[in-house]
Amino acid sequence: MIEVLRTTDAIELSFAEHLLTSAGIDYTVADRHMSIMEGSIGIFPRRVLVDEDWEKRALDALEELFAKR
Repeated sequence: MIEVLRTTDAIELSFAEHLLTSAGIDYTVADRHMSIMEGSIGIFPRRVLVDEDWEKRALDALEELFAKR
């Protein structure tokens, strides 16, 4: 799995998930449940991972998100 996004912003993560789902790309969000450990303060980044074969397509799908950064 390849990391295509790392963020502590829940809205950015939600938007990334929408973009990937709309593009038909399977992904995994790692560390999503770290808020249990951190007390829901959002300091640990969540990581969006895709299969190596999907990296280019995922980055292309996330281009709109990256443009807003």
